[in-house]
Amino acid sequence: MRGILYFLLFLLVVFGILYVLTGWSYSDGERAGTVSKFSRRGFVFKTYEGVLNVGGFSGETGSLTPQYFDFSVKDEAVAAQITQAVKTGQRVTLHYEEKILKLPWNGDTKYYITNVEVIGPPQQPYGANPNYPGGQPQGYPQPQTQPQTQQPAAPDQQTVPADSTL
Repeated sequence: MRGILYFLLFLLVVFGILYVLTGWSYSDGERAGTVSKFSRRGFVFKTYEGVLNVGGFSGETGSLTPQYFDFSVKDEAVAAQITQAVKTGQRVTLHYEEKILKLPWNGDTKYYITNVEVIGPPQQPYGANPNYPGGQPQGYPQPQTQPQTQQPAAPDQQTVPADSTL
């Protein structure tokens, strides 16, 4: 009987440690940028994985260098919001939790997205803004050309045949 009690106590301790390592949030925060890749992948466990292009300025070189943030998503509703933001090209703020340990059925990264905020309106396609050169007004009907009708010549004007020899 004592052996079963020790075994149950051992299992309780192991499951407690696993819960703390995988369920407890080590840190949380926000990252803003444009989602450049978002997919559902995996051999056995299908998970949502994505890459956020945070952008950034390099103090060493004085140039813009892309910075990427890899993340995983567990919630279907959050995944649908991110998919919509990818389709429209909108900037997003991703709220995430970082776990100490990752398990294969939770995702490929230690960063799990818990909430999504969309920043600003969707991007317009190139040439859609009339305020820039080459831009065309959107939503307005295009002017239609009227077919030209031949008007009779005025009595005091004579029609001259066209010269066909060149």
